[in-house]
Amino acid sequence: MTTTAIPTQTKRVTATAPKRRPKREREGAAWVFLSPWVLGAIVLTLLPMAVSLYLSFTDYDLFNPPKWVGLRNYVQMFTEDPRYWRSVVTTVTYVVIAVPLQLALALVVALALKGMKRGKAFYRSAFYAPSLLGASMSIALVWRAVFNDGGTVDNLFGTGGWVNEPGWSLLAVALLTVWQFGAPMVIFLAGLQQIPAELYEAAAVDGAGKWRQFLSVTVPMLSPVLFFNLVLQTIQAFQVFTPAFAVSAGKGGPADSTLVYTMYLYDRGFVASHMGYASAMAWVLLLVIGVVTAVLFRTSRSWVFYASEGDR
Repeated sequence: MTTTAIPTQTKRVTATAPKRRPKREREGAAWVFLSPWVLGAIVLTLLPMAVSLYLSFTDYDLFNPPKWVGLRNYVQMFTEDPRYWRSVVTTVTYVVIAVPLQLALALVVALALKGMKRGKAFYRSAFYAPSLLGASMSIALVWRAVFNDGGTVDNLFGTGGWVNEPGWSLLAVALLTVWQFGAPMVIFLAGLQQIPAELYEAAAVDGAGKWRQFLSVTVPMLSPVLFFNLVLQTIQAFQVFTPAFAVSAGKGGPADSTLVYTMYLYDRGFVASHMGYASAMAWVLLLVIGVVTAVLFRTSRSWVFYASEGDR
C-alpha cells in the first residue's frame, strides 16, 4: 500500500516597509513642536513691535489713551530737541571708542592664549568672566566707585574723578565695555585655532617674520571671525544702557557727556512719561542699526577673505 504525500502550500512572508506618513501629517507634527517658539515670537516680539510702531505716531503718557499725532514725534525729534542730537553724538562717540578697543584687546589676548602650553583653560575662563558679570548693575556701580573722586584711579594717577569730568566720563563708560572682552576673545581664539599651521611654515620659509605673518596670514584667515565680532559688538554698543546709567547715576551727566541714546529713550518714556516719543526713538534706533549693519556687510566684500571662495 502506497501513500501519496500531499504537498503543503507555504506562505511566503515578505517584510514590508512601514508606510510613510503623509506630508501634511509630518508638517502638522513639526508645527506642534514649533508652536511654543512661534507663540513666544508673536506674543513677546512681533506684537509689542506692532504696538510700539503704532504708539510712535501718538501722544501717549502711560495713563491716558493714546492720541494720534501723525509724524509730530519724528519732526520734534529731528528739529526741536537738542538733547536728542547730543545723545546721538554721545552714542556714536562711544561706539567709535569702545568697539575698536574691545576687539583689539580681545585679539591680543587670544593671540597670547593660543601660544600658551599650560593653564590655557584657566586663563580663558578668567578672561571670559567679565563678559558674564560686566552687564550687571553691581559691577557698574563698582566701576563708578573706581573712577570717582578718591577712587582707585584717582589715588593711583591723581587724575581726579573721571565720572565727574565731562571730558573723561564717557571714556570711563567705554572702558567698562572694553573690560568685557571675553566673548569676542573666545571667538577669536576659536578662529585662530582653525588656521592651518602649514601657512605659517610656508611664510617662515619665504622669510616672513612674526609681524609679516600676522598681516599676511593671521589677519586674512581671521577676517570672517573679525567681521562677525565687529557686527555683534557694534550692534550691542549702539544699545548700551547699564554702564552709562550706573556711572552717571541715571542722569547722563556731567553736562550730558554720558547721555547715550538708550538712556535718553528711557528718560523720555519712563521718567517724562512721553511713551509715544520714546517709541519713535526706538524705531529710529532700529533703522539706524539696520543701516549700519547693511553697510558693514556691503564693505566686507573688500576685506573679508573666505578660503573656500579664493582670494578676492
